[in-house]
Amino acid sequence: MQKFRSLLFLLLLSLSVVASAQQLPTPPALAAKSWLLIEAASGQELAAQAPDQRLDPASLTKLMTAYLSFAALKQGTLKVDQPVPVSQKAWKTGGSRMFIQVGTQVKVEDLLKGMIVQSGNDACVALAEAIAGDEENFAQMMNREAQRLGMKGSSFRNSSGLPDPQHYTTARDLATLAGALIRDFPDEYAKYYSLKEFRYNNITQPNRNRLLWIDPTVDGLKTGHTEAAGYCLVSSAKRGPRRLLSVVLGAPSDSVRAQESLKLLNYGFQFYDAVQVYAKNEEVSTLKVWKGTASSVKLGFVNDLVIAVPKGFGPKIRTELVSQQPLIAPVAQGQVLGTLKVSLDGKPFADYPVLALDAVPSAGIIGRMVDTVRLWFN
Repeated sequence: MQKFRSLLFLLLLSLSVVASAQQLPTPPALAAKSWLLIEAASGQELAAQAPDQRLDPASLTKLMTAYLSFAALKQGTLKVDQPVPVSQKAWKTGGSRMFIQVGTQVKVEDLLKGMIVQSGNDACVALAEAIAGDEENFAQMMNREAQRLGMKGSSFRNSSGLPDPQHYTTARDLATLAGALIRDFPDEYAKYYSLKEFRYNNITQPNRNRLLWIDPTVDGLKTGHTEAAGYCLVSSAKRGPRRLLSVVLGAPSDSVRAQESLKLLNYGFQFYDAVQVYAKNEEVSTLKVWKGTASSVKLGFVNDLVIAVPKGFGPKIRTELVSQQPLIAPVAQGQVLGTLKVSLDGKPFADYPVLALDAVPSAGIIGRMVDTVRLWFN
């Protein structure tokens, strides 16, 4: 079932809105190389500039290191109170650091805070070694996970984001990763990403995400900076039931990346409404099934179908289901059986795949023969 949820999320993420220009508010122009704003519940794109351009992610890489660390905690291969030996390599890693000392042991939870809050490259290497044995093996895990999540424009060579010609990603991939992190590890996200500071080794360092101080609805995620990457920020804000994700890459300064990120988030909340068209597992329709153990199957979505529309256009949403006919068993749970065509104010808006909510196995030989005859007359 998780496979189908991932497939649906990726399909929704790739949808583009085709409403007429006069219906859509003009997105802001930002001082950055690339940016993307999405509605987190659906992955729907609200504003973008060069979202598929491959760029140096700098410390935004740590979102993937965190994702794999949280996965290891969930699988039980890592424990929050587990002491991790600090290697020579981790201790010597340059760039931003949490200042762990070679020959000592540091708890996983402290390493997580050091990586997320202090952006410690040394913490990343220590976590990578604890999970995969060494950073090279961990980088392979990062790339496999990127493929699984559908991050088609990314290549990872290390756990921290230190510059490498073959280390790159895109705004779209980072939005995918951030959305997956919040969706798959909501407790860990809430626990760590809104922390404003962390003290370790008698050194207190603030979270570099300025938006945590500027906007109380912002609860993450991560900053990044190198000379090649410029100033970058992946941020998320939740206002009421809605969550938006913004990615800003290649801004000219720390203050500008925060300013432009907030500009994007405010644009999405101000000019769009999020409308739930169908709830998770709600029946959209039923289809007749031939040669199956059941005569029909329910259609719907494995996640809430939420779409963002310009303010005031919610009542103008109309839907039409286009389905496969005739439908012959077997039918797998999660199988795409139709398309929900959504129009807005009489104009095409977006198409969404509709799935089988239940499985329908093939009937026995007699049942199949009876339906075969019936199909001749239909």
